[in-house]
Amino acid sequence: FLTEDRTAATLDHVLDQIDYMVNLVGPDHVGLGSDFDGIKYTPAGLEDVSRMPAITRGLLERGYGDEDVAGILGGNWLRVFREVAG
Repeated sequence: FLTEDRTAATLDHVLDQIDYMVNLVGPDHVGLGSDFDGIKYTPAGLEDVSRMPAITRGLLERGYGDEDVAGILGGNWLRVFREVAG
């Protein structure tokens, strides 16, 4: 879903998708889930889980605040889970 050619996706495409979603629904409603254990193609720059800090750096470089980055990288999922599961 990042590019027509799955082999051409990059970290910038991932960050662009995050920007799109944040602009659509706000940073409190965006969260990432990694599928490194079950995907065939990974975006260049995110070849494995050890490269996840590149997303953090990229979001900070794009002007996201620490709180929004923490939410996008997992805090939002935890908040929703607590709200639903108690």
